[in-house]
Amino acid sequence: MTHTDSLQALDREKTTSPDAASTAEPGNDAVKKDKPPADVLQKLPILPIRNTVLFPGTVVPLTIGRDHSLKLLEDNLPTSKYIGLVLQRNAEEDEPLADDLYRIGVLVQVVKLIRPDEGGAIALVQVEQRLSTKEYLQTEPYFTASVDLLEDTAIDSENAYWQAKLRNLRETAGQLIDTLENIPRDAKTFVMNIEDPAYLTDLLASNLSIEPQKKQSILEQTLVAKRIELVQKSVDDQLRIGELQQKLRADVQTEFTEAQKRSYLREQMRAIQKELGDEGSVEEQAEALRKRLKENGLPENAWEQAEKELKRLEITPTSSPEHSVIVNYLETLADLPWAKVSEDKIDLAEARAVLDRDHYGLAKVKKRLIEYLAVRKLNPDGHGPILCFVGPPGVGKTSIGQSIANALGREFVRLSLGGIRDESEIRGHRRTYIGSMPGRIIQELRRAGTRNPVFMLDELDKVGSDFRGDPASALLEVLDPAQNHAFSDRYLDVDFDLSQVIFIATCNTLSTVPAPLRDRMEIIEIAGYTETEKMHIAKDYLVGRQLRDNGLSSDTVTFSDDALRTIIENYTREAGVRNLERTIGAVARGLAAEIASLPEGTEAEPRTIAANDVTETLGPPTYVREEKLRSSQPGVVTGLAYTPAGGDILYIEAIKYPGQGKISLTGQLGDVMQESVRAAHSLVRSRAGDLNISQDEINQSDVHVHVPAGAIQKDGPSAGVAMFTALVSMYTNRPVSKDVAMTGEISLRGLVLPIGGLKEKTIAALRAGIKTVIIPKLNEKDLPELPQEVLDRLEIVPVETVDEVLTHALTDVAIESAA
Repeated sequence: MTHTDSLQALDREKTTSPDAASTAEPGNDAVKKDKPPADVLQKLPILPIRNTVLFPGTVVPLTIGRDHSLKLLEDNLPTSKYIGLVLQRNAEEDEPLADDLYRIGVLVQVVKLIRPDEGGAIALVQVEQRLSTKEYLQTEPYFTASVDLLEDTAIDSENAYWQAKLRNLRETAGQLIDTLENIPRDAKTFVMNIEDPAYLTDLLASNLSIEPQKKQSILEQTLVAKRIELVQKSVDDQLRIGELQQKLRADVQTEFTEAQKRSYLREQMRAIQKELGDEGSVEEQAEALRKRLKENGLPENAWEQAEKELKRLEITPTSSPEHSVIVNYLETLADLPWAKVSEDKIDLAEARAVLDRDHYGLAKVKKRLIEYLAVRKLNPDGHGPILCFVGPPGVGKTSIGQSIANALGREFVRLSLGGIRDESEIRGHRRTYIGSMPGRIIQELRRAGTRNPVFMLDELDKVGSDFRGDPASALLEVLDPAQNHAFSDRYLDVDFDLSQVIFIATCNTLSTVPAPLRDRMEIIEIAGYTETEKMHIAKDYLVGRQLRDNGLSSDTVTFSDDALRTIIENYTREAGVRNLERTIGAVARGLAAEIASLPEGTEAEPRTIAANDVTETLGPPTYVREEKLRSSQPGVVTGLAYTPAGGDILYIEAIKYPGQGKISLTGQLGDVMQESVRAAHSLVRSRAGDLNISQDEINQSDVHVHVPAGAIQKDGPSAGVAMFTALVSMYTNRPVSKDVAMTGEISLRGLVLPIGGLKEKTIAALRAGIKTVIIPKLNEKDLPELPQEVLDRLEIVPVETVDEVLTHALTDVAIESAA
C-alpha cells in the first residue's frame, strides 16, 4: 500500500514524498499526544491546505509556498509549535475565505522547519488530533480561530461483532497490499498487528487512493464504529481495482466487462494526466479534434482518413512518439480551409481605381488585369489562366498581386520560391519521417484560412533542383487547371482542391523557367520605367512614404523636381524604383538628423530639398564615370543588353595590333557572346573587299575585343551587330557616334536577326542619354509597345542587313590613327 494521497499536489502546500509520512508502533496508544495550552486553542493559527487530508497518528512533511502561509509560520513558531490544518473546498483558489474551508481539520505540531535556498519552506508536522473550528478571529494576513479538540467515541473491542469487523478490515487491507506493487514487505504485518480501531482506520484512510472529499468525510467521523464501515467500503473498492490491475498485468480475462475496463483505464489515464498537468485525456483530446473536423466540413475522402487517425489516437499512449505525430496531422486537417471561401466582390470601376492608386503607368498590364477580373465576374466558376509577371526587380510585380487581391476582396498569400531545391517543399514530407510537415502550398493556405486566396508564387525563375528532386516539376500539378482540383500533398495523403485559388507567378527572366512550366502560364511582361515615369512615381508614392518612415512631414519637407531628377540620373540607374526609394530615404534621413539635432523647443522651418542638397548628402554622382566609356573613336560601339535586372548599356571595344590573325576576348563573356564575336570576325573577313579592308591587314593583325565592367558576367544572343560594327570601325578607322546604340544578332550571310527585350533596351538607352538606336527590322512589330517617351526622344532605325547598320552607324570620314 502506498501513501498515495501524500503524493497529491497541494499546489504550493503539499506533501513531498509518499514515504515521508511516519507512524508510531501499533497499539492502543499509537501516538503520544501532548495537550496544547488552553490559550493556544482559543486563538490557533489555521493553515489552509489543498487536495490532501491528514489523519492523526502520522508525521508528514509539508512544502509551504504561499506568502500568507509563510507569514503564519514566521509569526507563530517562535512562541508555539501548534497550528491547525484545514482542507480547502476549492483547490484552485489561491486566496481562500473562511467560508471556503471545511469546519473539521487536524491539530498538528511542527517538529522541524527547513528553509531551502530556492525559497519557500518545508515543515515536518506531527498530526495530533481532530479539531473543529468554532469562530474565525482573523483572516489577514492569515487565519486564526478558536477551536475545540474532538475525541473519538470508541467501540467495545471485546464485542465479538466488532472483533469480526476489525478482523475483516485487517484481512481486506492485507489483500489490498498483496495486489499493489512496490510496497515494503513488512507493511502487511504492520497493519495486521494494529489493535487500536481508531488508529487502524486513520492509518488506512490516510493511505487510500480516494478523492480528498471522501477522506474529509472519514476525518469528520468521530464515531469509530461508523468510521470502520466507511473505511471498509473504500478498502473493498480499492481491492476490486487492485485485483483488476493484477489481471491486466497478467493479460488474463476478468469478470469485469470491456466497458468497465475502458472506464477504469480512462479514469486512471485522467488521474495520471492531471498529476502531470496535461490538458484532458486522450479521449477528450480525440473528441475535441473530432468536433473540430466535423465543423470544418471535410470532404468524404478526408473524413475517412481522419476517422482512421482518430481511432489510432484513442489507443496510442501519450508517451508514444506516434501520439504527437497523429495529433499534428489531425490538427492540420482541422485547420485547413476545406469549405471556407472568400466571396468575390468584383467592381471593375473600383478595381481600376485600386490599380491606378497603387501603380503608375503600366497601361497594358492594367488593361489585361481588368479583362481578367471581368471574366471572373461573368464566369466565377471558370478556370482562368495562370498569370506570370515577368520583369526586372522593383517594377511592382508583387504589389500588383496584392492589388488584385484587394480588388477581389480575397486574402493575399505570398510564397517566395527563391532558393527552394527540395521537391518536398512543394509536395510535403511523408509522415514516416521525423519532423514531417505539409508542403509550403498547404501551409500557406492553412495560414490564409480560405481555400480561394490570391496566391503569389514569387521568384519562380530562382527555383533550383538537386538530388532532392525538382520543385519546378512539382509546381506543374499546382499550376495546371486540369490537375490542381485534386492536388496531392504527401503529408496529407488526401486530395486538396486548388482550383479556386488564383495563382500569380513572378520572375525576373523566363530563361531559367522550364518550358513545361511556362506553357501553363500567360506571360505578362513588365518593363522598367522611364525617367519621366520614375519622376511621377517618386512624387506620387515614394517621397511621401519615405518622409513618413523617417519621421518627417510632407507639409514641412518637399523635394524639388531638380532634386529628384538628380537622384534618378546620377544615383539610381535601374529598371525599377526600389533603389530610387532607398536613395530618397537616405536624403530624408540626412534631413531628419539635422532636425533632430536642433535645440529642444526649436521648431524646424519648412525645407525644400534642392539638387545641391542631394549631392551634399549622397556624395559624388555614382554614374558620371560611365559616360567616359562612350566616345566617338574607331573600334568603340555602344550595345544594348537585356538582363534579369532590366535593360542595360553594353560598351564594346576592339583594338588590333601586329600578330597572326588571332582573337582575344575579355570581359567575362559567355559562350553566346564569344560565338557572336567569332561570327562577326568571320563575316568581316568574308566581306573585306567590299569594306575596303586589306586581307593582309587581317591576317597580320591580332584582335582584342573587350567588354568593360569585366567583373560582371555578360551573355546573350543580341550583340552580333555591335561586335561586327566594332570590328569594321577598327579596321577602317571610321568611328561610331557615341550617341548611337545598337542591338541585334547577325547571320553569316549578313542578315540582322530579331532580339527580345526591346522595351527594356530602349529604356536603358534613353536613360543613358543615347539619341539613336539601331534595331532589327523584324522587331518593328514591338514598337507600339514602347513607352511614348521612348518614341518621342529616341530615333529608332530598323535595319535588315549589316550593310544598313554600317550606313547608319559609321561616319563617312576615317581618322588617321585608331585609338
